[in-house]
Amino acid sequence: MIQLGINVDHVATVREARGSRYPDPVFAGLQAELAGADVIRMHLTHDRRHVKEHDVERFVQNAQTRLSLECAPDEQIRDFALRVGPADVCLVPEHASQRDSAGGFDVLEHQDQLTDFVAAFEQSGIRNTLLVTANEAQIEAAARVGSAGIELDARAYCAATDPAARSVEIANLVSACDFAYSLGLTISVGRGLQYDNIQAVAAIETIDELNVGHAVIARALYFGLPEAVTQLKRLIVEARQRA
Repeated sequence: MIQLGINVDHVATVREARGSRYPDPVFAGLQAELAGADVIRMHLTHDRRHVKEHDVERFVQNAQTRLSLECAPDEQIRDFALRVGPADVCLVPEHASQRDSAGGFDVLEHQDQLTDFVAAFEQSGIRNTLLVTANEAQIEAAARVGSAGIELDARAYCAATDPAARSVEIANLVSACDFAYSLGLTISVGRGLQYDNIQAVAAIETIDELNVGHAVIARALYFGLPEAVTQLKRLIVEARQRA
């Protein structure tokens, strides 16, 4: 079965806009968990602009599902993760001037640094994935540094506005997934997935997990978070059953 990861960073963004104690991303993560999310994702950025360390700590202490900690290869955050012990760490590139992670890693360029970080997590029993584009050289490099899996950046697919372009991007994702699967990597996909585009991705049988953040939190403003998560989970399960 395909799994659904819910990123609750945008709940923390609303909290930080007022510097208040609410809304609480931990409570949101627990709600999403009860509504059917298989994984909760929190991105601990270098500037702590939304999620904070205490959010991660409280969720680890109270959750029943997996916590996937998203972060750049930063030594301070690495040491924090090793102490707290999330189930997964997804390493992403990060730049101060950008709101979100800056596309996929150039794993080839940062191979030595990433090898060290992956080894530290592996030795502590924390599963590691790397955010990469749908590029065989980068996927192969991710396997070479020892990562257990990859997260494919879906932004090119999500940005495609006409059916022909979208078909090309889906074909690229299928090819990348097949290659990653042949290397024994677990495969997740994220970045830009929404209710109207997720089923074509969910139908790719080699994908283990889909991660969604902004779209589900936005829909929660209208329908509530449990219903937003339930709707999304239904879509991906239906797509996989038809595949």
